[in-house]
Amino acid sequence: MEYQQLIALMTFALVSTVSPGPNNIMLMTSGANVGFMRTIPHMLGIIFGFSLMVILVGFGLMGLFSSYPAVQQGLRIVSIFYLLYLAIKIATSKSMSSAAADYKPMSFLAAASFQWVNPKAWTMVLTAISVYAASTELQDILLVSLVFALITVPSVGLWTAAGKKLQSGLQVPHRIKLFNYSMAGLLVFSIVPMI
Repeated sequence: MEYQQLIALMTFALVSTVSPGPNNIMLMTSGANVGFMRTIPHMLGIIFGFSLMVILVGFGLMGLFSSYPAVQQGLRIVSIFYLLYLAIKIATSKSMSSAAADYKPMSFLAAASFQWVNPKAWTMVLTAISVYAASTELQDILLVSLVFALITVPSVGLWTAAGKKLQSGLQVPHRIKLFNYSMAGLLVFSIVPMI
């Protein structure tokens, strides 16, 4: 990959990973409800799951979707329902006083698996592979995956830290309820482009 193309890929990765989307909204919610440390498995799951998704899509899943469009449509429907389920879980989270006991941050495996039903992740992967991987050769696909992994680290940390920073202002039960409703609403809003 040429230097200019690498810079363009890094810019795309930064903008797409730091902008609001289902992952970042859930990280902020988790950071606000249970703090940074308990959200680390969720953050690591996103980094690993997305990087693996880049590799697998780069090596042939795009061909499967081209041959069988119903598979992609089925995944889209599953994605919508799963995001709605997550929005309900966020909206019904308890107040801060009981958040540490009641709020369950996403596990590493759940966060890694979530990438496969995350519409923003699909958009990012398909764009990255089709635009920035010059070929389907191993080194090109691995480079795209590595760039995203490295750039996702500060992005997920930023969103979780922002949620943690909000934690002190959300000690009043009606504020955390309003925050969780707002985050659930944003998550539902992120579904709109899929419909």
